[in-house]
Amino acid sequence: MRKFLVVLDDSRECLNAMRFAAMRAAHTGGGVAILSVIPPDEFNHWIGVGEIMRAEARERIEVHFEVFAKWMRDKQNVDPELIIREGEPLTEIIAQITEDSSIGVLVLGAGTDSKGPGPLVTQLSRQAGSLPVPITIVPGDLSKERLESIT
Repeated sequence: MRKFLVVLDDSRECLNAMRFAAMRAAHTGGGVAILSVIPPDEFNHWIGVGEIMRAEARERIEVHFEVFAKWMRDKQNVDPELIIREGEPLTEIIAQITEDSSIGVLVLGAGTDSKGPGPLVTQLSRQAGSLPVPITIVPGDLSKERLESIT
């Protein structure tokens, strides 16, 4: 089964990327893998404090994931999987794609403010020619109705 890999973060545009991935998976018989990357600089503290912070970060991610997972299960009949990695986001995204041959498409949400589409979209677009899967970039300001009509 082909999976759509979508990145879970705190950005607004993440919501549209999640919706798009779930809708495409539902229409094509695919799956959704949701990747969240914990940057290493979050744990540059004493060992005990770093471990507590790591556990708290994982808990926040799991709670955030469950909101999207419930919607995907209830509305799209798609049961997503959660993947949590630690490291630099760009490196970990590419590593996940490389390690999981069932990933067929990387789905990213693009920001709509004056800062541009966001660092991941910018960085991965530059490497698009050498990635082992295509990238789908979902505009962050597309309406839910428009997403439904194009998926």
